[in-house]
Amino acid sequence: MFTTQTTSTASDSALSESSCRGQTIMRGMSTNAPIKIEPFKVACSSCNLRELCLPVGLSKSNLDQLDNLVATRRTVSRGDTLFRTGDSFQSLYAVRTGFFKTCVSSEDGRDQVTGFQMAGELLGLDGISNDRHSCDAVALEDSQVCVIPYEQLEELSREFTDLQHQFHKIMSREIVRDHGVMLLLGSMRAEERLAAFLLNLTQRLQARGFSASSLVLRMTREEIGSYLGLKLETVSRTFSRFQDEGLLEVKQRQITILDQSGLERLVNSSNGAC
Repeated sequence: MFTTQTTSTASDSALSESSCRGQTIMRGMSTNAPIKIEPFKVACSSCNLRELCLPVGLSKSNLDQLDNLVATRRTVSRGDTLFRTGDSFQSLYAVRTGFFKTCVSSEDGRDQVTGFQMAGELLGLDGISNDRHSCDAVALEDSQVCVIPYEQLEELSREFTDLQHQFHKIMSREIVRDHGVMLLLGSMRAEERLAAFLLNLTQRLQARGFSASSLVLRMTREEIGSYLGLKLETVSRTFSRFQDEGLLEVKQRQITILDQSGLERLVNSSNGAC
């Protein structure tokens, strides 16, 4: 079954003002698109995403130190990039509001979607290994991120182990997510892939206080197909089939899950690979 991660989401309504105060830190800013840098008005300790993001389980004194580290937010307009493949890696980015996709370009020039990130999830982990980003991060709606300078994060992690432990947990979740995607693409039929994708998405949204049965897709059907390894026609046909079978109600990008157990049975079925 596709692995659910509790650290990733999109906001139909803005999540309350959150993140950190302090001075502006310009390191790690991509110059590919117009950006807006603002000081934070709310500390990490008061952020409504604190249970999903980096500060989970930290003491108040440690959170105060983190507040001084995560001192800026970056606004990314819909369609703009947070960073591009080949950009120098300087910072990690915690999604505060909005929705992103990550993608890589194939040899024939097509974009392959590798993930969708929502509030409370980190972007930029791909750049740690060789100090260069290996994918593009594109905003699917107007979004804001917390900027976390990585070099300073490493220094702070050495000072208190709780932060280091939490960061390792986040990286581990990314590995588990990759395993889930491999299972999704390697052993599931088209309808199983789409069912798993929708269940994962709603579970992540529910962890952020949104409805467990109703959502607005921020990505296009073509982007869903790229992520799931399916053609656009197959994605559209499968959505129609789900609606005909009473599993979903589909109104353009507005999706209502009518039969969650039916979707779960599809995902857990032992049918052959696609």
